[in-house]
Amino acid sequence: MGKLKLAIVVFVCVCSIGALRAQTIDSTLIDVTIEGIPPGIARVVGTYGDQNYLADSTMVDDKGHLVLKRKNLLPAGYYFFLLPGQRNFPFLIDKDQRFTLRAKANDLIGTMEVEGSLNTELLYKNLLFQSIQDPELGRLSEIMRKNPPNSAEYLEAKVFQLEMLAGRKTHLEEIYKEFPDALFTSFKRAGQNPDFVEFKKPNGDTDTLRQVLHYRDHFWDGVDFKDTRLLYTPVIVNKLKRYIKELTPQNPDSLVKVSDQIIRRVMPYKDYFRFFSNWIALQHENTKTTVMDGEAVYVHIVKTFFTDELATWDTPENLAKLRLHVSEMEASLLGRKGPDVRAMDVNGEYKSIYELTAPIVVIFMFSPDCEHCQKEAPEIERLYKKWKPRGVEFFGISISTTDAEWKAFVKKNGFTFTNVFDPTNRAIYAKYFVDITPELYVLNKDRTIVAKNLKSEQLETIFERELRKLK
Repeated sequence: MGKLKLAIVVFVCVCSIGALRAQTIDSTLIDVTIEGIPPGIARVVGTYGDQNYLADSTMVDDKGHLVLKRKNLLPAGYYFFLLPGQRNFPFLIDKDQRFTLRAKANDLIGTMEVEGSLNTELLYKNLLFQSIQDPELGRLSEIMRKNPPNSAEYLEAKVFQLEMLAGRKTHLEEIYKEFPDALFTSFKRAGQNPDFVEFKKPNGDTDTLRQVLHYRDHFWDGVDFKDTRLLYTPVIVNKLKRYIKELTPQNPDSLVKVSDQIIRRVMPYKDYFRFFSNWIALQHENTKTTVMDGEAVYVHIVKTFFTDELATWDTPENLAKLRLHVSEMEASLLGRKGPDVRAMDVNGEYKSIYELTAPIVVIFMFSPDCEHCQKEAPEIERLYKKWKPRGVEFFGISISTTDAEWKAFVKKNGFTFTNVFDPTNRAIYAKYFVDITPELYVLNKDRTIVAKNLKSEQLETIFERELRKLK
């Protein structure tokens, strides 16, 4: 069975690289003194996408001094030192990898002195600016929270808040202008959100939908997809998470549309294309998605983008396995016609889903040695007895077991609804996808799949909804 794997790949350059404000170098040398930290191990933690990884480590002496020395350069990106005593602080690395840092443990931002690293110097200049503003911004937000929007207190606080935010924007714009090619500039530009634009309907009401769509359409404006350094910072994955999980309605149709658009947008940029297509697909695997039928997103992305021509990071053999895997999932997506299953029941008679005449059919897929199935079994039987008179039938399909174990499980739990088992697996192959048992599907009167990936406590809500439709 094919599986996606989003590997953390760190490319380390061993050639000579010109440093900003420095002579040509081909190694890393970071000299750090943090007054007030105990001796021990200092770890250098890097970032790729939503993963942190141990990039290196070194020892801290009893004076808070450490030296990170490497023959090979670190990949450009966002890092932090994890110090003894649970202290940590960030730094940015580009081509400038020979520098010194000096600070006091009780005020890392306020006392940080940087020599030789433009990007880390700009990072702490910005952090200090924000740390000075933050208490006042917090005070103003509290005033606005406690007072009505039209009150004098609220409006006065809002004016000051907007002035301070404008000052923050000016502070960054000055840095961007002076250092347009710095990693810090690319990093901060990418992290900025679009300006909020208020739209009105013809009747004067706020057009909320248009506002959200405009915001989402401009969400990636500040990102330079030619800059692969950003993939080694948290900014890209944080934006992607918000874009997919907060700014997109959490239903398969919307997710497929939006995911397709953003992946096609980054296709010209190989590293971003690889990361975006893998990350979005992985969020919607059967065992990971919280969206009903999130697998539809997974299926779409794999079928569309994981081709031999596009997914050049993987082998044709692995891609073929992955596409086979999604083909097994595709038949049981929401809105599809539920495939028929015909197999032998406990009495040796062939039974079929399509033989059932009830307007609603529940497919209950289970494995006798599955603990969750054992816990759910009594509830499934209870629901069947309660809802059968109202037009709900259950069809049990046992998998990953033996004939004897299946029959013993049915008898032990007193199942009175139809149960079948096919030891060859031919009866259910590529019909109803199951990754983890128990799995529940609900079919309507047309035998269309109307619900899946359910817990037993969700079934009655689905039954009531579908029965209302029949009336």
